[in-house]
Amino acid sequence: MVNQSEVTKYWNALKEVMDPEFPISVVDMGLIRKIEKGENDCVYVTMTYTSTGCACMIWIESDIKDRLLEEDDVADVAIEVVWDPPWTVNDMTEEGRNKVKHWGVSS
Repeated sequence: MVNQSEVTKYWNALKEVMDPEFPISVVDMGLIRKIEKGENDCVYVTMTYTSTGCACMIWIESDIKDRLLEEDDVADVAIEVVWDPPWTVNDMTEEGRNKVKHWGVSS
C-alpha cells in the first residue's frame, strides 16, 4: 500500500512542470486530477486540459513523464486524459489564480 506522503511527493514534483503557455505549473493550472502509485513502480496520472484543442498536449505529457521518472521509485508513468468534468478556472489553485491575475489575465 502506498502512503500519502509518497503521492504528495509526486504532486510536488509536478509543481515543477510548467504550462507552456503560462509560467504556471500544471498542478496550479488544475490540469492534474489524480495521482496514484501502482504496482511495479508505475505512477498513474489522471489529467485534463483547458480545451480539447490544446496544441501543447504532447509536450505537457512528455514533461510530466520526464519529471516523474526522475524520482528514484518511479519506473513508469501512465497518463489518462479525461474531459469530464471539463476544466474551468475554478480548477486552478489559489496560487495559480494569483499568478494569472498578476499578469492581468482574468480568472
